[in-house]
Amino acid sequence: MTSSSKPGTARTVAVIGGGAVGVATASFLLREGFDVVLIERGGLGEGASFGNAGVLAPSSVVPMSMPGTLMKVPGYLLDPLGPLSIRWSYLPTLAPWLARFVRSGTRERVQAQARALKPLLDDSFSAWLPLVRHAGNEVLIQRDGFLAVYRSEADFAGDALGFQLRRDNDIPFEVMRGADLWAFEPSISRDYTVGVLFRQCGHTINPNRLVRTVADAFLRDGGRVVQARALGFAHAGGALQGVQTDAGLIPASAAVVACGAHSRPLAAGLGDDVPLDTERGYHVLIADPETRPLRPILDASAKFVSTPMETGLRMAGTVEFAGLDAPPDWKRAAHLFTLGRRLFPGLAPHHPEARVSRWMGFRPSMPDSLPVIGRASACPAVVYAFGHGHVGLASAARTGMAVADLVAGRPPALDLAPFAPTRF
Repeated sequence: MTSSSKPGTARTVAVIGGGAVGVATASFLLREGFDVVLIERGGLGEGASFGNAGVLAPSSVVPMSMPGTLMKVPGYLLDPLGPLSIRWSYLPTLAPWLARFVRSGTRERVQAQARALKPLLDDSFSAWLPLVRHAGNEVLIQRDGFLAVYRSEADFAGDALGFQLRRDNDIPFEVMRGADLWAFEPSISRDYTVGVLFRQCGHTINPNRLVRTVADAFLRDGGRVVQARALGFAHAGGALQGVQTDAGLIPASAAVVACGAHSRPLAAGLGDDVPLDTERGYHVLIADPETRPLRPILDASAKFVSTPMETGLRMAGTVEFAGLDAPPDWKRAAHLFTLGRRLFPGLAPHHPEARVSRWMGFRPSMPDSLPVIGRASACPAVVYAFGHGHVGLASAARTGMAVADLVAGRPPALDLAPFAPTRF
């Protein structure tokens, strides 16, 4: 997929990765006047950007590893359908990452991580809006809030530190109980007794179409897309000559690595051994559901999100560590449907196969829940923008703005020190 463009008339920047982060970054760079080529080995928006929960949540500043995580590791190994599971066969590979993950979960460190995530996620709805408005499809993002629900007061109390982190970072929320919660969101089971509403959050009704719509505008404005797999970089003396791909050398004087879970080998080739691993996420989507929520809902006890989308009701989430090559465990997708029926009693127990679809994809995950945003050690003309974990869609636009600042030679509006590739 390519479009007409004028390579050579401006400094060429190659962006590797056609997901939410890559497309947003390419779009902001094009606005800066660069000649931008987007390199993607598959379809645009077809990776993690295709199957995520679609939530644009400034409230998502709570890291994945929290105090007490070490005590939960045995459960991760023993429960293959749990909210976070680890396949035994992958444990030797994951062990170094897992050790860093546990060490990242001290109170002091999670406080610092939340502070770092706050500006990256801040008003993610408005950050996306210029790109979506320019693409002429504002209906794709809606600002109806985000609701977390709990089955018991004990479950709610168990997340006390997470809510304290939000208070510390000036993220407002409202707590509802019992009849007030059920009146606000009539679709949920009365077994859920506590709800927390984040009014400033929004969501997209179709993450894949959001990315593709912004990509279409990028092409319309003169950007280029090349379908190829990036293999490495041609560089000497800190200067970049181009990106080596399976389709040949793509000349560029600057580049951005934004290919999510596939970014680690490219960073290693530039002298940066980043501890990136892969969280496998699943979703199940029901077309024409019998009931649907008015806004995205997080089942905070079971750790999955149900989002009303234009294609139906999507239930997405949970974490599985098994690497990039192991086959999917479709029992996890089926379990999401079971959990969804517990949350929404109005759903039918069975649906025709044509109305139900399932998906598995790869989240690029760092052990401290912070992405990697910064310059490569061996070639500063290459900028990293990967490892966003559960907040890729929500933070993509602000990441793109920060990368555009770096490539343009301006001090970024964000403090990028917490996201440095050399922080480990």
